[in-house]
Amino acid sequence: LRQAILRGELKPGERLMELQLASKLGVSRTPIREAIRMLEQEGLAITIPRKGAEVARMTLKDMEDVLEVREALDELAARIACDKITREQLITLKKTKEEFVKSVEEGDIKKLAEADVRFHDVIYNSTDNTKLITLLNNLREQMYRYRVEYLKKAEVRPQLLAEHDEIIKYITEGNKEEAARVVTRHIENQALTVQDVIRKKS
Repeated sequence: LRQAILRGELKPGERLMELQLASKLGVSRTPIREAIRMLEQEGLAITIPRKGAEVARMTLKDMEDVLEVREALDELAARIACDKITREQLITLKKTKEEFVKSVEEGDIKKLAEADVRFHDVIYNSTDNTKLITLLNNLREQMYRYRVEYLKKAEVRPQLLAEHDEIIKYITEGNKEEAARVVTRHIENQALTVQDVIRKKS
């Protein structure tokens, strides 16, 4: 259910009918009810009295909250990566960037989002800070929703590619201030684009 919402297969405002979902997935209503409860805790679903649960609409407040936290954590991860990233991890980071370039050429949103996740995961894992990685993983699903909306805009992709190149450059050089600056701009650009998307859908 979570992935269906994040990938846009279940649209904002769409009812989450327990009986239909249980039948479709071949399970009882109990795990469906538990899944919906977890989605509510994550802000991906809401329950309306006498109507039941439905997919939550994206709001500016939710987006700003999520990306504000992501910006702070990503900036910290970039700074730590400047000191700790290994030669092998740098090679992997460059490979994931090339995967992202290929996905841009193919125009597959799902592959684009997954390649972007892998790119940032290399940076997170290079910190060797389990607490930081756990915090970022806890935000992963909520970040994914806004990441997909951002990547749907073809016009932002060249800028995003340039930012990935800059991030690699400054982490390779161990330039913490510039790496942090680019990462901050990277997230702010995403926020501006998604804000516009949410306003248009409101």
